[in-house]
Amino acid sequence: MARGFLRVFEIVEKFAKPTAIGLIFACNGYILVFGLIMTTAKKSSKQMDMLHGPIMKNIILFVLPLALGGICQQLFTSADMAVVYWFDADRTVAQAAVNSNGAIVNLLINLFAGLSVGATVAIAEQIGKKHTDDIHSMVFTAMVIATVSGVILIGIGVGVAEPILKVMGTPSNVLPLAVKYLRIYFCGMPFLMIYDFGAAILRSIGDTKKSLFILFVSGVLNVGLNILFVAVFDMSVAGVAIATIAANVLCATLVIVYLMKDKMLRFSFKRSKIRKEYVKRMFVIGLPAGLQGMVFSLANVFIQSAINSFGDAAMSGNGDAANFDIYIFYFVNAFGQATTTFLGQNYAAGNYDRCKKIYRTAMLSALVVSAVLSVIFVAGAPLFIRIYTTDPAAIEFALMRMWCVVSCTILTNTYETSGGALRGMGHSLLPAIFTVFGTCVLRIIWIYTVFAAVNEFWILMIVYPISWVITGAAVLISYHVISRREYRKPVAAAAENADTAHVVDTSPIVSTYMTETSEDAEAAAAADGSDAAGASSSAVGKPCSARCENKK
Repeated sequence: MARGFLRVFEIVEKFAKPTAIGLIFACNGYILVFGLIMTTAKKSSKQMDMLHGPIMKNIILFVLPLALGGICQQLFTSADMAVVYWFDADRTVAQAAVNSNGAIVNLLINLFAGLSVGATVAIAEQIGKKHTDDIHSMVFTAMVIATVSGVILIGIGVGVAEPILKVMGTPSNVLPLAVKYLRIYFCGMPFLMIYDFGAAILRSIGDTKKSLFILFVSGVLNVGLNILFVAVFDMSVAGVAIATIAANVLCATLVIVYLMKDKMLRFSFKRSKIRKEYVKRMFVIGLPAGLQGMVFSLANVFIQSAINSFGDAAMSGNGDAANFDIYIFYFVNAFGQATTTFLGQNYAAGNYDRCKKIYRTAMLSALVVSAVLSVIFVAGAPLFIRIYTTDPAAIEFALMRMWCVVSCTILTNTYETSGGALRGMGHSLLPAIFTVFGTCVLRIIWIYTVFAAVNEFWILMIVYPISWVITGAAVLISYHVISRREYRKPVAAAAENADTAHVVDTSPIVSTYMTETSEDAEAAAAADGSDAAGASSSAVGKPCSARCENKK
Protein backbone atom coordinates (compact mmCIF):
# COMPACT_ATOMS: atom_id res chain seq x y z
CA MET A 1 0.00 0.00 0.00
CA ALA A 2 2.78 2.38 0.98
CA ARG A 3 4.63 1.55 -2.26
CA GLY A 4 1.51 2.34 -4.26
CA PHE A 5 1.17 5.74 -2.57
CA LEU A 6 4.84 6.42 -3.20
CA ARG A 7 4.57 5.52 -6.89
CA VAL A 8 1.61 7.88 -7.36
CA PHE A 9 3.51 10.66 -5.67
CA GLU A 10 6.60 10.08 -7.86
CA ILE A 11 4.46 10.37 -10.99
CA VAL A 12 2.91 13.62 -9.78
CA GLU A 13 6.31 14.96 -8.75
CA LYS A 14 7.71 14.20 -12.18
CA PHE A 15 5.14 16.34 -13.97
CA ALA A 16 4.50 19.10 -11.42
CA LYS A 17 6.60 21.27 -9.20
CA PRO A 18 7.08 19.77 -5.73
CA THR A 19 6.62 23.24 -4.33
CA ALA A 20 3.05 23.34 -5.56
CA ILE A 21 2.30 20.00 -3.87
CA GLY A 22 3.40 21.25 -0.48
CA LEU A 23 1.52 24.53 -0.87
CA ILE A 24 -1.70 22.91 -2.09
CA PHE A 25 -1.58 20.40 0.77
CA ALA A 26 -1.21 23.11 3.40
CA CYS A 27 -3.74 25.59 2.02
CA ASN A 28 -6.41 23.15 0.88
CA GLY A 29 -6.08 21.12 4.03
CA TYR A 30 -6.51 24.21 6.12
CA ILE A 31 -9.55 25.45 4.18
CA LEU A 32 -11.20 22.02 4.51
CA VAL A 33 -10.56 21.75 8.24
CA PHE A 34 -11.55 25.35 8.90
CA GLY A 35 -14.84 24.75 7.10
CA LEU A 36 -15.49 21.70 9.27
CA ILE A 37 -14.76 23.74 12.38
CA MET A 38 -17.16 26.52 11.48
CA THR A 39 -19.87 24.00 10.58
CA THR A 40 -19.42 22.14 13.84
CA ALA A 41 -19.29 25.35 15.86
CA LYS A 42 -22.52 26.52 14.29
CA LYS A 43 -24.33 23.27 15.04
CA SER A 44 -23.09 23.13 18.61
CA SER A 45 -23.49 26.79 19.45
CA LYS A 46 -26.39 26.06 21.81
CA GLN A 47 -25.54 25.11 25.36
CA MET A 48 -24.92 21.38 25.52
CA ASP A 49 -26.83 19.27 28.04
CA MET A 50 -24.12 16.98 29.41
CA LEU A 51 -26.37 15.46 32.08
CA HIS A 52 -28.84 13.90 29.63
CA GLY A 53 -29.05 12.65 26.09
CA PRO A 54 -26.70 10.58 23.91
CA ILE A 55 -23.18 10.46 25.35
CA MET A 56 -21.28 9.52 22.18
CA LYS A 57 -22.89 12.20 20.02
CA ASN A 58 -22.35 14.98 22.54
CA ILE A 59 -18.73 14.00 23.19
CA ILE A 60 -17.97 14.02 19.45
CA LEU A 61 -19.60 17.44 19.06
CA PHE A 62 -17.49 18.68 21.96
CA VAL A 63 -14.24 17.16 20.67
CA LEU A 64 -14.34 18.19 17.00
CA PRO A 65 -13.98 21.98 17.42
CA LEU A 66 -11.15 21.52 19.94
CA ALA A 67 -9.18 19.02 17.87
CA LEU A 68 -9.77 20.57 14.46
CA GLY A 69 -8.93 24.03 15.78
CA GLY A 70 -5.52 22.80 16.89
CA ILE A 71 -4.94 20.98 13.62
CA CYS A 72 -5.77 24.17 11.73
CA GLN A 73 -2.98 25.95 13.56
CA GLN A 74 -0.51 23.10 13.11
CA LEU A 75 -1.12 23.00 9.35
CA PHE A 76 0.51 26.40 9.08
CA THR A 77 3.52 25.29 11.07
CA SER A 78 3.69 22.43 8.58
CA ALA A 79 3.51 24.93 5.73
CA ASP A 80 6.47 26.82 7.22
CA MET A 81 8.56 23.66 7.11
CA ALA A 82 7.48 22.79 3.55
CA VAL A 83 8.12 26.30 2.20
CA VAL A 84 11.58 26.51 3.75
CA TYR A 85 12.54 23.15 2.28
CA TRP A 86 11.16 23.59 -1.24
CA PHE A 87 12.23 27.19 -1.77
CA ASP A 88 15.51 27.53 0.14
CA ALA A 89 18.79 26.80 -1.62
CA ASP A 90 20.21 24.95 1.40
CA ARG A 91 17.07 22.91 2.03
CA THR A 92 17.89 20.47 4.79
CA VAL A 93 20.03 22.85 6.83
CA ALA A 94 17.40 25.62 6.69
CA GLN A 95 14.63 23.26 7.72
CA ALA A 96 16.79 21.88 10.54
CA ALA A 97 17.37 25.44 11.79
CA VAL A 98 13.62 26.07 12.03
CA ASN A 99 12.85 22.68 13.59
CA SER A 100 15.60 22.94 16.21
CA ASN A 101 14.08 26.00 17.87
CA GLY A 102 10.70 24.62 18.90
CA ALA A 103 11.78 23.23 22.26
CA ILE A 104 13.52 26.49 23.25
CA VAL A 105 10.60 28.66 22.18
CA ASN A 106 8.14 26.56 24.16
CA LEU A 107 10.35 26.53 27.24
CA LEU A 108 10.50 30.33 27.37
CA ILE A 109 6.93 31.06 26.27
CA ASN A 110 5.04 28.63 28.50
CA LEU A 111 5.63 30.55 31.74
CA PHE A 112 4.02 33.69 30.35
CA ALA A 113 1.38 31.80 28.37
CA GLY A 114 0.24 30.31 31.68
CA LEU A 115 -0.57 33.80 32.91
CA SER A 116 -3.18 34.09 30.16
CA VAL A 117 -4.98 31.19 31.85
CA GLY A 118 -5.03 33.30 35.00
CA ALA A 119 -6.66 36.12 33.08
CA THR A 120 -9.30 33.77 31.67
CA VAL A 121 -10.29 32.36 35.06
CA ALA A 122 -10.13 35.70 36.89
CA ILE A 123 -12.44 37.40 34.39
CA ALA A 124 -14.78 34.40 34.22
CA GLU A 125 -15.07 34.49 38.02
CA GLN A 126 -16.14 38.14 37.99
CA ILE A 127 -18.66 37.48 35.25
CA GLY A 128 -20.05 34.50 37.18
CA LYS A 129 -20.46 36.68 40.25
CA LYS A 130 -22.21 39.35 38.16
CA HIS A 131 -19.41 41.83 39.04
CA THR A 132 -19.06 43.21 35.53
CA ASP A 133 -18.73 46.92 36.26
CA ASP A 134 -14.92 46.83 36.40
CA ILE A 135 -14.22 44.07 33.89
CA HIS A 136 -12.63 46.66 31.60
CA SER A 137 -9.93 47.26 34.20
CA MET A 138 -9.22 43.53 34.40
CA VAL A 139 -8.88 43.40 30.62
CA PHE A 140 -6.60 46.44 30.69
CA THR A 141 -4.48 44.83 33.43
CA ALA A 142 -4.21 41.62 31.39
CA MET A 143 -3.13 43.54 28.28
CA VAL A 144 -0.42 45.37 30.25
CA ILE A 145 0.85 42.06 31.65
CA ALA A 146 0.86 40.64 28.11
CA THR A 147 2.87 43.54 26.70
CA VAL A 148 5.41 43.51 29.54
CA SER A 149 5.75 39.73 29.21
CA GLY A 150 6.43 40.09 25.49
CA VAL A 151 9.13 42.71 26.06
CA ILE A 152 10.80 40.50 28.68
CA LEU A 153 10.73 37.59 26.24
CA ILE A 154 12.46 39.70 23.59
CA GLY A 155 15.35 40.35 25.96
CA ILE A 156 15.59 36.73 27.08
CA GLY A 157 15.17 35.22 23.62
CA VAL A 158 17.64 37.49 21.85
CA GLY A 159 20.15 37.20 24.68
CA VAL A 160 20.14 33.42 25.17
CA ALA A 161 19.61 32.35 21.54
CA GLU A 162 23.20 31.54 20.65
CA PRO A 163 24.39 30.26 24.07
CA ILE A 164 21.48 27.88 24.56
CA LEU A 165 21.68 26.55 20.99
CA LYS A 166 25.37 25.84 21.52
CA VAL A 167 24.64 24.08 24.82
CA MET A 168 22.06 21.95 22.99
CA GLY A 169 24.76 20.79 20.58
CA THR A 170 23.35 22.42 17.46
CA PRO A 171 25.61 21.45 14.52
CA SER A 172 27.96 24.20 13.35
CA ASN A 173 26.44 24.28 9.86
CA VAL A 174 22.95 24.81 11.33
CA LEU A 175 23.85 27.19 14.18
CA PRO A 176 24.05 30.52 12.27
CA LEU A 177 20.63 30.06 10.66
CA ALA A 178 19.08 28.77 13.89
CA VAL A 179 20.36 31.79 15.84
CA LYS A 180 19.10 34.20 13.17
CA TYR A 181 15.67 32.60 13.10
CA LEU A 182 15.30 32.53 16.89
CA ARG A 183 16.39 36.15 17.42
CA ILE A 184 14.06 37.49 14.72
CA TYR A 185 11.21 35.28 15.92
CA PHE A 186 11.41 36.54 19.50
CA CYS A 187 11.13 40.16 18.33
CA GLY A 188 7.45 39.45 17.74
CA MET A 189 6.76 38.23 21.27
CA PRO A 190 4.74 41.28 22.46
CA PHE A 191 2.25 40.69 19.65
CA LEU A 192 2.08 36.96 20.37
CA MET A 193 1.42 37.62 24.05
CA ILE A 194 -1.27 40.21 23.28
CA TYR A 195 -3.03 37.69 21.04
CA ASP A 196 -2.71 34.89 23.59
CA PHE A 197 -4.15 37.02 26.39
CA GLY A 198 -6.82 38.53 24.14
CA ALA A 199 -7.98 35.13 22.91
CA ALA A 200 -8.03 33.89 26.52
CA ILE A 201 -10.25 36.83 27.51
CA LEU A 202 -12.65 36.05 24.66
CA ARG A 203 -12.80 32.44 25.84
CA SER A 204 -13.71 33.67 29.32
CA ILE A 205 -17.02 34.93 27.90
CA GLY A 206 -17.53 31.75 25.87
CA ASP A 207 -16.41 33.15 22.49
CA THR A 208 -14.10 30.78 20.58
CA LYS A 209 -15.18 31.56 17.00
CA LYS A 210 -13.42 34.92 16.83
CA SER A 211 -10.03 33.49 17.74
CA LEU A 212 -10.46 30.79 15.08
CA PHE A 213 -11.29 33.41 12.49
CA ILE A 214 -8.25 35.46 13.52
CA LEU A 215 -5.99 32.42 13.12
CA PHE A 216 -7.50 31.67 9.73
CA VAL A 217 -6.89 35.16 8.36
CA SER A 218 -3.42 35.54 9.85
CA GLY A 219 -2.53 32.00 8.76
CA VAL A 220 -3.26 32.81 5.13
CA LEU A 221 -1.05 35.88 5.48
CA ASN A 222 1.68 33.75 7.05
CA VAL A 223 1.78 31.27 4.16
CA GLY A 224 1.67 34.01 1.55
CA LEU A 225 4.51 35.96 3.13
CA ASN A 226 6.52 32.78 3.63
CA ILE A 227 6.49 32.14 -0.11
CA LEU A 228 7.12 35.81 -0.95
CA PHE A 229 10.09 36.21 1.40
CA VAL A 230 11.68 32.80 0.81
CA ALA A 231 10.90 32.07 -2.85
CA VAL A 232 10.96 35.61 -4.29
CA PHE A 233 13.32 37.52 -2.01
CA ASP A 234 15.49 34.52 -1.06
CA MET A 235 15.46 35.43 2.65
CA SER A 236 15.67 31.81 3.90
CA VAL A 237 14.82 31.31 7.61
CA ALA A 238 14.77 35.06 8.21
CA GLY A 239 11.86 35.31 5.79
CA VAL A 240 9.90 32.63 7.66
CA ALA A 241 10.52 34.38 10.98
CA ILE A 242 9.51 37.80 9.62
CA ALA A 243 6.36 36.30 8.10
CA THR A 244 5.48 34.88 11.50
CA ILE A 245 5.96 38.29 13.14
CA ALA A 246 3.70 39.91 10.53
CA ALA A 247 1.03 37.29 11.17
CA ASN A 248 1.35 37.84 14.93
CA VAL A 249 0.92 41.60 14.44
CA LEU A 250 -2.31 40.92 12.55
CA CYS A 251 -3.46 38.51 15.29
CA ALA A 252 -2.83 41.09 18.00
CA THR A 253 -4.56 43.85 16.03
CA LEU A 254 -7.67 41.82 15.32
CA VAL A 255 -8.04 40.54 18.88
CA ILE A 256 -7.80 44.11 20.21
CA VAL A 257 -10.46 45.19 17.70
CA TYR A 258 -12.80 42.43 18.91
CA LEU A 259 -12.18 43.31 22.56
CA MET A 260 -12.95 46.96 21.91
CA LYS A 261 -16.21 46.08 20.17
CA ASP A 262 -17.53 44.36 23.29
CA LYS A 263 -19.09 46.83 25.73
CA MET A 264 -18.15 44.81 28.80
CA LEU A 265 -14.55 44.12 27.72
CA ARG A 266 -13.77 47.50 26.14
CA PHE A 267 -11.00 49.30 28.03
CA SER A 268 -9.58 52.81 27.80
CA PHE A 269 -6.43 54.48 29.10
CA LYS A 270 -8.51 57.11 30.92
CA ARG A 271 -11.03 55.09 32.92
CA SER A 272 -9.34 51.65 33.14
CA LYS A 273 -6.78 51.07 35.87
CA ILE A 274 -4.17 48.46 36.76
CA ARG A 275 -5.30 47.00 40.07
CA LYS A 276 -2.99 45.04 42.37
CA GLU A 277 -5.71 42.57 43.34
CA TYR A 278 -6.29 41.71 39.68
CA VAL A 279 -2.59 41.21 39.03
CA LYS A 280 -2.31 39.01 42.12
CA ARG A 281 -5.29 36.87 41.13
CA MET A 282 -3.98 36.34 37.60
CA PHE A 283 -0.55 35.33 38.90
CA VAL A 284 -1.96 33.04 41.60
CA ILE A 285 -3.97 31.11 38.99
CA GLY A 286 -1.67 31.40 35.98
CA LEU A 287 1.83 31.06 37.43
CA PRO A 288 1.47 27.39 38.51
CA ALA A 289 0.15 26.51 35.05
CA GLY A 290 3.06 28.35 33.44
CA LEU A 291 5.64 26.65 35.66
CA GLN A 292 4.10 23.26 34.91
CA GLY A 293 4.37 23.99 31.20
CA MET A 294 8.03 24.95 31.60
CA VAL A 295 8.78 21.70 33.42
CA PHE A 296 7.22 19.70 30.59
CA SER A 297 9.16 21.69 27.98
CA LEU A 298 12.45 21.08 29.78
CA ALA A 299 12.39 17.39 28.85
CA ASN A 300 11.90 18.33 25.19
CA VAL A 301 15.00 20.54 25.36
CA PHE A 302 17.04 17.51 26.47
CA ILE A 303 15.50 15.35 23.74
CA GLN A 304 16.17 18.00 21.08
CA SER A 305 19.78 18.21 22.27
CA ALA A 306 20.11 14.46 21.78
CA ILE A 307 18.55 14.69 18.30
CA ASN A 308 20.99 17.47 17.38
CA SER A 309 23.88 15.08 17.95
CA PHE A 310 22.83 13.14 14.83
CA GLY A 311 23.20 16.19 12.55
CA ASP A 312 20.99 18.33 10.33
CA ALA A 313 19.30 15.41 8.56
CA ALA A 314 18.00 14.05 11.87
CA MET A 315 16.87 17.51 12.99
CA SER A 316 15.01 18.03 9.72
CA GLY A 317 13.46 14.57 9.49
CA ASN A 318 12.44 14.43 13.15
CA GLY A 319 10.67 17.78 12.94
CA ASP A 320 8.85 16.73 9.76
CA ALA A 321 7.57 13.48 11.29
CA ALA A 322 6.62 15.24 14.54
CA ASN A 323 3.80 17.01 12.69
CA PHE A 324 1.87 13.77 12.46
CA ASP A 325 1.94 12.78 16.12
CA ILE A 326 0.85 16.36 16.90
CA TYR A 327 -2.18 15.92 14.63
CA ILE A 328 -3.16 12.72 16.46
CA PHE A 329 -2.53 14.14 19.88
CA TYR A 330 -4.90 17.05 19.31
CA PHE A 331 -7.70 14.47 19.19
CA VAL A 332 -6.33 12.57 22.18
CA ASN A 333 -6.13 15.76 24.22
CA ALA A 334 -9.60 16.86 23.13
CA PHE A 335 -11.10 13.58 24.34
CA GLY A 336 -9.29 14.08 27.65
CA GLN A 337 -10.81 17.55 28.03
CA ALA A 338 -14.23 16.19 27.08
CA THR A 339 -13.91 13.52 29.77
CA THR A 340 -13.08 16.15 32.37
CA THR A 341 -16.03 18.34 31.46
CA PHE A 342 -18.70 15.65 30.96
CA LEU A 343 -17.69 13.49 33.89
CA GLY A 344 -17.23 16.57 36.10
CA GLN A 345 -20.78 17.78 35.62
CA ASN A 346 -22.29 14.32 36.10
CA TYR A 347 -20.11 13.56 39.12
CA ALA A 348 -21.21 16.80 40.78
CA ALA A 349 -24.83 15.95 39.98
CA GLY A 350 -24.51 12.46 41.45
CA ASN A 351 -25.00 10.61 38.13
CA TYR A 352 -22.37 7.97 38.89
CA ASP A 353 -23.60 5.33 36.46
CA ARG A 354 -23.49 7.91 33.69
CA CYS A 355 -19.95 8.86 34.80
CA LYS A 356 -18.81 5.29 34.16
CA LYS A 357 -20.45 5.30 30.72
CA ILE A 358 -18.82 8.62 29.87
CA TYR A 359 -15.37 7.27 30.74
CA ARG A 360 -15.85 4.10 28.70
CA THR A 361 -17.30 5.98 25.73
CA ALA A 362 -14.57 8.62 25.69
CA MET A 363 -11.80 6.05 26.06
CA LEU A 364 -13.19 3.81 23.30
CA SER A 365 -13.73 6.76 20.94
CA ALA A 366 -10.24 8.13 21.58
CA LEU A 367 -8.66 4.71 21.02
CA VAL A 368 -10.49 4.21 17.71
CA VAL A 369 -9.73 7.70 16.36
CA SER A 370 -6.06 7.62 17.31
CA ALA A 371 -5.64 4.06 15.98
CA VAL A 372 -7.19 4.95 12.60
CA LEU A 373 -5.05 8.07 12.23
CA SER A 374 -1.91 6.19 13.26
CA VAL A 375 -2.54 3.49 10.64
CA ILE A 376 -3.15 6.09 7.92
CA PHE A 377 -0.04 8.11 8.75
CA VAL A 378 2.29 5.14 9.18
CA ALA A 379 1.01 3.30 6.07
CA GLY A 380 1.38 6.43 3.96
CA ALA A 381 4.57 7.63 5.68
CA PRO A 382 6.76 7.56 2.52
CA LEU A 383 4.21 9.79 0.78
CA PHE A 384 3.49 12.17 3.68
CA ILE A 385 7.14 12.74 4.58
CA ARG A 386 7.98 13.66 0.99
CA ILE A 387 5.69 16.67 1.33
CA TYR A 388 8.39 18.17 3.56
CA THR A 389 11.63 16.66 2.29
CA THR A 390 13.16 14.48 -0.42
CA ASP A 391 16.53 14.18 1.31
CA PRO A 392 17.16 10.42 1.71
CA ALA A 393 18.92 10.82 5.06
CA ALA A 394 16.17 13.06 6.48
CA ILE A 395 13.51 10.66 5.22
CA GLU A 396 15.25 7.77 6.99
CA PHE A 397 15.15 9.61 10.34
CA ALA A 398 11.56 10.73 9.73
CA LEU A 399 10.36 7.21 8.99
CA MET A 400 12.11 5.95 12.13
CA ARG A 401 10.12 8.44 14.22
CA MET A 402 6.91 7.50 12.41
CA TRP A 403 7.42 3.81 13.20
CA CYS A 404 8.59 4.29 16.79
CA VAL A 405 6.37 7.20 17.89
CA VAL A 406 3.41 7.83 15.58
CA SER A 407 2.51 4.13 15.49
CA CYS A 408 2.23 4.10 19.30
CA THR A 409 0.31 7.32 19.98
CA ILE A 410 -2.74 5.23 20.85
CA LEU A 411 -1.01 4.63 24.20
CA THR A 412 -1.37 8.29 25.18
CA ASN A 413 -5.11 7.79 25.63
CA THR A 414 -4.46 5.74 28.75
CA TYR A 415 -3.28 8.73 30.75
CA GLU A 416 -5.05 11.54 28.91
CA THR A 417 -8.59 10.11 29.19
CA SER A 418 -8.02 8.58 32.63
CA GLY A 419 -6.35 11.76 33.86
CA GLY A 420 -9.28 13.76 32.49
CA ALA A 421 -11.66 11.56 34.46
CA LEU A 422 -9.66 12.07 37.66
CA ARG A 423 -9.69 15.85 37.15
CA GLY A 424 -13.44 15.64 36.62
CA MET A 425 -13.75 14.06 40.07
CA GLY A 426 -11.59 16.81 41.59
CA HIS A 427 -8.32 14.82 41.71
CA SER A 428 -6.00 16.90 39.51
CA LEU A 429 -2.73 16.59 41.42
CA LEU A 430 -2.17 12.85 41.05
CA PRO A 431 -2.33 12.64 37.23
CA ALA A 432 -0.13 15.75 37.04
CA ILE A 433 2.53 14.10 39.24
CA PHE A 434 2.51 10.87 37.21
CA THR A 435 2.62 12.79 33.92
CA VAL A 436 5.54 14.95 35.06
CA PHE A 437 7.45 11.83 36.10
CA GLY A 438 6.68 9.95 32.88
CA THR A 439 7.16 12.76 30.38
CA CYS A 440 10.02 14.56 32.12
CA VAL A 441 11.98 12.69 34.77
CA LEU A 442 11.90 9.27 33.12
CA ARG A 443 12.96 10.62 29.73
CA ILE A 444 15.85 12.63 31.10
CA ILE A 445 17.05 9.54 33.01
CA TRP A 446 16.75 7.50 29.79
CA ILE A 447 18.86 9.99 27.83
CA TYR A 448 21.72 9.91 30.33
CA THR A 449 21.66 6.14 30.85
CA VAL A 450 20.28 3.93 28.07
CA PHE A 451 20.79 6.39 25.21
CA ALA A 452 24.25 7.30 26.48
CA ALA A 453 25.19 3.61 26.38
CA VAL A 454 23.57 2.86 22.99
CA ASN A 455 23.80 6.00 20.87
CA GLU A 456 21.19 5.13 18.25
CA PHE A 457 18.33 7.32 17.02
CA TRP A 458 15.74 4.57 17.48
CA ILE A 459 16.86 4.12 21.08
CA LEU A 460 16.05 7.78 21.67
CA MET A 461 12.67 7.48 19.97
CA ILE A 462 11.43 4.44 21.90
CA VAL A 463 11.54 6.41 25.15
CA TYR A 464 8.21 7.90 24.02
CA PRO A 465 6.16 4.66 23.97
CA ILE A 466 8.01 3.35 27.04
CA SER A 467 7.15 6.49 29.03
CA TRP A 468 3.56 6.33 27.75
CA VAL A 469 3.15 2.74 28.96
CA ILE A 470 4.52 3.54 32.43
CA THR A 471 2.58 6.79 32.80
CA GLY A 472 -0.59 5.27 31.38
CA ALA A 473 -0.45 2.27 33.70
CA ALA A 474 0.01 4.51 36.75
CA VAL A 475 -2.86 6.84 35.82
CA LEU A 476 -5.15 3.97 34.80
CA ILE A 477 -4.64 2.19 38.11
CA SER A 478 -5.15 5.46 39.99
CA TYR A 479 -8.41 6.10 38.16
CA HIS A 480 -9.86 2.66 38.91
CA VAL A 481 -8.85 2.78 42.58
CA ILE A 482 -10.11 6.32 43.14
CA SER A 483 -13.30 5.92 41.07
CA ARG A 484 -14.34 2.84 43.02
CA ARG A 485 -13.83 4.71 46.27
CA GLU A 486 -15.62 7.84 45.05
CA TYR A 487 -18.58 5.98 43.57
CA ARG A 488 -19.04 3.97 46.79
CA LYS A 489 -19.28 7.07 48.97
CA PRO A 490 -22.88 7.95 48.06
CA VAL A 491 -23.92 4.31 48.55
CA ALA A 492 -22.48 4.27 52.05
CA ALA A 493 -23.99 7.67 52.82
CA ALA A 494 -27.40 6.53 51.56
CA ALA A 495 -27.30 3.42 53.73
CA GLU A 496 -26.33 5.46 56.76
CA ASN A 497 -29.10 7.98 56.24
CA ALA A 498 -31.77 5.64 54.90
CA ASP A 499 -33.83 5.86 58.05
CA THR A 500 -33.97 9.65 57.85
CA ALA A 501 -34.82 9.74 54.12
CA HIS A 502 -32.77 12.90 53.92
CA VAL A 503 -32.65 14.46 50.46
CA VAL A 504 -29.59 16.53 49.58
CA ASP A 505 -29.85 19.48 47.28
CA THR A 506 -26.89 19.10 44.90
CA SER A 507 -27.27 22.34 43.01
CA PRO A 508 -24.85 24.33 45.21
CA ILE A 509 -22.36 21.49 44.90
CA VAL A 510 -22.68 21.54 41.13
CA SER A 511 -22.16 25.29 41.05
CA THR A 512 -19.15 25.22 43.34
CA TYR A 513 -17.63 22.20 41.64
CA MET A 514 -17.94 23.58 38.15
CA THR A 515 -16.19 26.79 39.21
CA GLU A 516 -13.29 24.74 40.52
CA THR A 517 -13.31 22.43 37.52
CA SER A 518 -13.13 25.34 35.10
CA GLU A 519 -9.94 26.51 36.80
CA ASP A 520 -8.45 23.01 36.69
CA ALA A 521 -9.37 22.59 33.04
CA GLU A 522 -7.86 25.95 32.11
CA ALA A 523 -4.68 25.18 34.03
CA ALA A 524 -4.43 21.75 32.44
CA ALA A 525 -4.97 23.21 28.97
CA ALA A 526 -2.00 25.54 29.44
CA ALA A 527 0.37 22.63 29.76
CA ASP A 528 -1.27 20.16 27.39
CA GLY A 529 0.57 19.07 24.37
CA SER A 530 2.49 16.65 22.24
CA ASP A 531 6.02 15.44 22.49
CA ALA A 532 6.95 16.67 19.09
CA ALA A 533 10.51 17.83 19.54
CA GLY A 534 10.78 20.35 16.77
CA ALA A 535 7.41 22.04 16.48
CA SER A 536 7.58 25.80 16.40
CA SER A 537 5.46 28.18 18.45
CA SER A 538 3.68 31.30 17.25
CA ALA A 539 0.22 32.81 17.21
CA VAL A 540 -0.25 31.21 13.81
CA GLY A 541 -0.14 27.54 14.49
CA LYS A 542 2.10 27.71 17.47
CA PRO A 543 0.57 28.63 20.82
CA CYS A 544 -1.51 25.49 20.63
CA SER A 545 1.49 23.54 19.40
CA ALA A 546 3.50 24.80 22.29
CA ARG A 547 0.95 23.43 24.69
CA CYS A 548 0.62 20.26 22.73
CA GLU A 549 4.36 19.77 22.74
CA ASN A 550 4.48 19.42 26.46
CA LYS A 551 2.35 16.85 28.13
CA LYS A 552 2.19 14.00 25.65
